[in-house]
Amino acid sequence: MPALARQLSGLAGCTTPIRLHGWRTEINESTGQVLHHLESAALPAGHLLVRCGNRRTTRCPSCAETYRRDTFHLITAGLTGGKGTPETVATHPRVFATFTAPSFGPVHNRPASGRCRCGIAHLADDPVLGSPLDPERYDYEAAVLWNAHAGKIWARFSIQLRREVAKRAGLTQREFRDFARISFGKVAEYQKRGAIHFHAVIRLDGPEGGSDLPPSWATAELLTDAIRAAAQRTSIPGPDLDGRAYVFGFGRQFDIRTIRSADFSGPVQITERAVAAYIAKYATKGAETATGALDRPVKFLSDIAYLDVPEHARRLIRTCWTLGRRPELAELRLRAWAHMLGFRGHFSTKTRRYSTTLGELRAARTAWRRAQTLERLHGPDAPAADETTLVLAHWVFAGTGLTRGERWLAAAVQPAPGTEGEPTRAQA
Repeated sequence: MPALARQLSGLAGCTTPIRLHGWRTEINESTGQVLHHLESAALPAGHLLVRCGNRRTTRCPSCAETYRRDTFHLITAGLTGGKGTPETVATHPRVFATFTAPSFGPVHNRPASGRCRCGIAHLADDPVLGSPLDPERYDYEAAVLWNAHAGKIWARFSIQLRREVAKRAGLTQREFRDFARISFGKVAEYQKRGAIHFHAVIRLDGPEGGSDLPPSWATAELLTDAIRAAAQRTSIPGPDLDGRAYVFGFGRQFDIRTIRSADFSGPVQITERAVAAYIAKYATKGAETATGALDRPVKFLSDIAYLDVPEHARRLIRTCWTLGRRPELAELRLRAWAHMLGFRGHFSTKTRRYSTTLGELRAARTAWRRAQTLERLHGPDAPAADETTLVLAHWVFAGTGLTRGERWLAAAVQPAPGTEGEPTRAQA
C-alpha cells in the first residue's frame, strides 16, 4: 500500500493516466554501469502510469494546470526574459492586443449602459448571455465558417502587420527584415456567443529577434498604429455557397494596450505578469467553458439532439454537421470539429524567436525528475544522467485511467487545495 501510494502521488492528481506495459533500462555508455532498470510488472499498480498531459481543464484539471503554468512561463519569458531569452526584451516595444470576430446577429450581452437590447440588465452568470436575440435571423453559417477560417485570418494579419510596420518606418518589406522583426505569442478564446477571438502579446525586436535591440524608430505607438491598420485591412476569401461569396476578417471591436514593466513610474496600463496570467488562463479552455459545448468529438448526427448543451451551442454544432457534408468544404473537416464549433487551429501559438518553447520547458522538468530519481536510487553520489546515457526501452499501451481502489487512494494522497506544501498522511 505505501508503495502504491507513492506511485499514485507521482501522478500529481492526473485523473486519466496512460497505463504502459514494458521495461526501461538506462546505461552509462562510458562505464557500462546500469543506472536504472524498470519493469512495469514490478510496479505496485502493475503498469507504468504516465500523466495524460491533456490541456483541457474539463478533461484533467491537474495536467491542465501544468499546461497553464508552462504557458505562463513561456509568455513571461518573452516579456521579461529568462529561460534562454535575454532580459533586454523588457525594453522592446510591446503591446497586448485583442481581436474579435464580426457580428453575426445581435446577442444578449452586458453593455456599459447596463441594459441589454432585450431590456434586461443581465447578471454576469446569466446563461442567456451570448445567445441570439432572434435565433431565426442569426447567421449560424457565417459564424461556423468564420471559426473554421480563424487561423488563416490570423496568418494573413501577421503578414499585413509586417507590411504596415515597414511602411511607417519608410522601408520596403525586403528591407524590413534587415532592421526589425515582429515576435508574438497568442491564445485563442471563445466568446459567449461561440465565436473565436485572439489575445496576443506582440513585440518589436531587432532583426535577430529578442536577442537584438530594435531600431530607434521602433516605438509602442508605431506598433499600435500598425496593428490597428493591419487588423482593419486583413481579409481572406471564403467559400462561395449557394451564390453567397464569403469574405472573412476581424470585427470592428479590438483592443490594444501598451505593456508596461511592473516598476514603471508613469501611469501603468497593464503589467507583464497580468498579461502572462491572462493568456495562460485561456490556454487550458475550449468551447465547453464558454458555450457549454462538448470537449469530445460528436460521432453521430443523432447524438446532437441529446447533448446537454444550450440551444445556441446545439445549433452551432448542427450547422457544422450540415455544412460538413458539402464537398466544397471537405478540407475544413467541420464534422470532425463540430464540438469545437468549427475551429480547428491551435489554441496557443508563438513565433519561433518570441521565447522558449513548451518542449524545452518539459525537457527541463523531465531532466530534473530523472536526476531526483537517480539520487534517490543511488544516493548523492549518483552518476549524472547526461548525454552519455544509453536508454533501452520497450512500452506497449495497456489502457487509460485508474481502478476504483486506485482512484480512492490517489484522492487520499493528494493535498487539499491551499496545502500543497504540507505532507499528506500517506507521505508522513
